[in-house]
This record gives sequence, structure tokens and C-alpha cells, in this order.
Amino acid sequence: MKITTTGITSLAAGLLALSSTTALADAGHGKAPEFGRTGDEHHVSRTYEVRMGEMYFKPGAIRVMPGETIRFIVVNEGDAVHEFNLGNEDAWESHAAEMNRMVDEGMIDYDVLRHGKMREMGMMHADPNAVLLEPGERAEIIWTFPDKVTEVGIACNVPGHRKSGMVQDIIFRGEG
Repeated sequence: MKITTTGITSLAAGLLALSSTTALADAGHGKAPEFGRTGDEHHVSRTYEVRMGEMYFKPGAIRVMPGETIRFIVVNEGDAVHEFNLGNEDAWESHAAEMNRMVDEGMIDYDVLRHGKMREMGMMHADPNAVLLEPGERAEIIWTFPDKVTEVGIACNVPGHRKSGMVQDIIFRGEG
């Protein structure tokens, strides 16, 4: 009997590729984020419309109460692809490799998202705390903030954008 390893090797390589891209695309990267969780639309207390463009988010200040559930309507009014990503410095740093890979592999161009290529690579960017939008697109995120004050903000993690200032703190009411 002749045993071939091609099928087993291909299967192992496929499973490894799938598990590594799934880990990169996981919103909490394996653990619940300390900056909140997906919210329930029945608990929404307020709605913020957030407009984003070349290196800005509007409004300039977002204030929330601990434990509050907010609906964010996010609009990309810029000329480039932008991301609205609720998180903190640690989360954004761990997300950077995925975003760099998406640009390097041609899934993100200046003003275009190549969804077919994203699906093919298993990197659909379907995190509950983030939306990646082409110019003119809009999306919604419902988010419940933690019961205690913590570091949280919004950032665009398209390579170069956050480092160029496309980041903003979310302020818990009652703090500074």
C-alpha cells in the first residue's frame, strides 16, 4: 500500500492558515475586551453620528456613562478607506498586523475594499467593535461600555492613519 502525504500536508496547511487568520480577525483576540462589549439595541440610550475623513473623527468629543449602551452611526465622508475601531492602545497595536497584511495583500487600496479577496483570505474584518468603510459608506455599531471607567477610544487602523492623528479618546462622564 502506498501512502501519500500530499493530502494530509495540504489539509494541515489549510487548517493552520484558517486558524491563524481567524485568530487575527477575532475582535477580542481570544479574550473579552476590557473596553466593552457588543450592545443590545433594546438598551440603547443615545445615538452618536460619527463622521470620519482624512485624519479626523467628528464630533470631537464623545462622552459616555459607565455601563451605557450607545448606537454609533458611522459615515465615511472622506476620499479614502477608513476604519472606526472602538478599543484601546493594546487592542489597536494587536490589530495593526492584520491591517498591514490587508494592505500588503491587496484587500485594501486607497479608496476600495476588495471583499472577494478578503473572503478568499478569511479576513472579512467582521469585528463587533469596528467597521471598515469605503468613501460614502455608512454602518452602525451598538456598543455597551464597561461599568467602570477605563481607557477606550476610537481609531482608524488603516496603516499610517492612527499614527497621523486619526484617534480620539472617549470620555466617561464625570472624569476630567
